Amino acid sequence: YLRNVSRQDRFLCIVIAHYRPLVLRYLMFLCSPCVQLVAPDPAEIRLLRGHKLSVTCLVITPDEKYIFSASKDCSIIKWEVESGKKVQKIAGGRKGTEDRHVGHTAHILCMAISSDGKYLATGDLNKLIMIWEAATCKFLYKFTGHRDAVSGLAFRKGTHDLYSASHDRSVKVWNVAENAYVETLFGHQDVITGLDCLGRERCVTAGGRDRTVRVWKISEESQLVFHGHEGSIDCIQLINEEHMVSGGDDGSVCIWSVNKKRPVSRVKQAHGLQGRAGLEQPFWVSSVAALHNSDTVASGSHNSAVQLWKCGQGFRGLEPLFSVPVTGFVNSLKFSNSGKFLVAGVGQEHRLGRWWRTKEAKNGLYIIPLIRQNTEQELEQ
Repeated sequence: YLRNVSRQDRFLCIVIAHYRPLVLRYLMFLCSPCVQLVAPDPAEIRLLRGHKLSVTCLVITPDEKYIFSASKDCSIIKWEVESGKKVQKIAGGRKGTEDRHVGHTAHILCMAISSDGKYLATGDLNKLIMIWEAATCKFLYKFTGHRDAVSGLAFRKGTHDLYSASHDRSVKVWNVAENAYVETLFGHQDVITGLDCLGRERCVTAGGRDRTVRVWKISEESQLVFHGHEGSIDCIQLINEEHMVSGGDDGSVCIWSVNKKRPVSRVKQAHGLQGRAGLEQPFWVSSVAALHNSDTVASGSHNSAVQLWKCGQGFRGLEPLFSVPVTGFVNSLKFSNSGKFLVAGVGQEHRLGRWWRTKEAKNGLYIIPLIRQNTEQELEQ
């Protein structure tokens, strides 16, 4: 077919074929009616309890049937979304039982699941990365090599390449299917507190108190450095291949473009202020999440609310949509792939430390339904 068209049309066909997913998504966006997320009824929010200590991280399986969560109690629980029941639990072990216990014996700080749902990876305070068969929760093998706590994990979409980040300031690349170490990247000047990636051969990291966000181009062994937060950066997530969202202890939520070294949008005091009059400090932003390839992001703190935001045109601006009441430290947030629900992992303590303790908080998972309202139909009515 391409032999029978002009060079210009041939080039256009090749471009459309290469970027087909993005083109289709854009056309769907243009043709779809204006849809607005609205706050759910609090009675529809479900709380799943089973962890003894603070939930630190979670993932949702690609088919959205199950949720994996991990905790400071060193355990991993697999939940069924529809029923809210525990499917399986991998118990945590005590310190000193590493040789005979199958599982973690230190706080689990991060986890990731491959895009085909085959592998689950978990990282802990004891420098270990453990690989599990997601369907059966069978232990497969462990990766060693980090010299400090493993604080971030992410599978590259469509592959079994695993990226890990650590308090040792390094990023490592592994091939899970082959049980192999690939390479190590250095650059951060302080502990790495978060990591994320999508389909491209690159990942993004939050550098804690070095106050930088970095984009790592794995194949080129290079990195881009971004500045904008005024304090430690606690969390980061990609919105799409070109934009990301971060949060930190300065209380701000920032939107970034890979083409700009400063935030394209920033909300200070995103979750309000705490403390006595005259000595107020912003609530830390302890977690962020993005509904991939959309304009919806979420942030969590310990101000008793999960906040949902809508990105402005060109991601220049963040508009608050609504908040969902949640008591405790929101240590992890994840949107389901379809955008039907949001899951918050909550605990009495922050994922990375014990600066405060919210006694009234319940360690568990909150499943928050996301309700869409067709605003065009409303206008017609």
